Amino acid sequence: MHIFRQVHHENLPFKEKIVYSFIFSLILALKFKITRNQLGKFYMYKTRLTFLLFIFGFAINSFAQSAGLNFTLGFPSGEFKDNVKRTGFGISGQFMFFNPQEALPFSAGLNIGFLNYGSESRREPFSETIPDVTVDVDRSNNLVNFHVLFQLIPPSGIIRPYIEGLFGGSYIFTETSIKSRGVDEVASSTNFDDFAWSYGGGGGFMIEVSSNPSEDVASVFIDMKVRYLLGTEAEYLKEGSVRIENGRVFYDVSKSKTDLITANIGAVVYFNSLFAAD
Repeated sequence: MHIFRQVHHENLPFKEKIVYSFIFSLILALKFKITRNQLGKFYMYKTRLTFLLFIFGFAINSFAQSAGLNFTLGFPSGEFKDNVKRTGFGISGQFMFFNPQEALPFSAGLNIGFLNYGSESRREPFSETIPDVTVDVDRSNNLVNFHVLFQLIPPSGIIRPYIEGLFGGSYIFTETSIKSRGVDEVASSTNFDDFAWSYGGGGGFMIEVSSNPSEDVASVFIDMKVRYLLGTEAEYLKEGSVRIENGRVFYDVSKSKTDLITANIGAVVYFNSLFAAD
């Protein structure tokens, strides 16, 4: 048996096409590129990130029984709200290892999400020697989180309320990029980043919109939920934190706990069997 077959799109079963499409869509949505500069930063946090990244990688290569994709709104809370006034937006996805049963209405898996909580844009001359060519300078404040996810949820019913708990961490970073005509990226750099542990809980409900017990996709649900995530203290930048004076760059660094309330709406797909054996 092997987990991922040779990826030839035309030969993939429908259930595997869904999973690969889900993963590819999530990667594109995150727009999370690891440049050499970012890679160096990751080494600083590898002790805390390795465990979380290993678990998520294991999930993608495991017998996930359901997968979900959500649009997310993030509302800073507590000290974080004092510094960040803007509502964040982004996307999150989850993989669950097994479906709840009558004897055990419980499920566990992994959740990964991306949230943008600030952005700035301006046009600048390409250089002092080429002032007649202008480029777009875009700066974004972002948060990527990884969580182990536990759900208490009934195994049947058109409407399924649930509660959940999460534990993991958040990678908070600010990135500046230069783009030509708003499309082609010329260069990018991570201005500042940090890591925070994150844990919390939430609840919501799923509404069944499709059921095909004999098909690869057994059922499809609309998913709506709210989460309250407590974050440990971290340093980060926000909108207006980067100042350029006389050709020099200054960072006004904020430091606080990183509590966050999220509202999510999306879809969850349950599979009869995600990967087939050889």
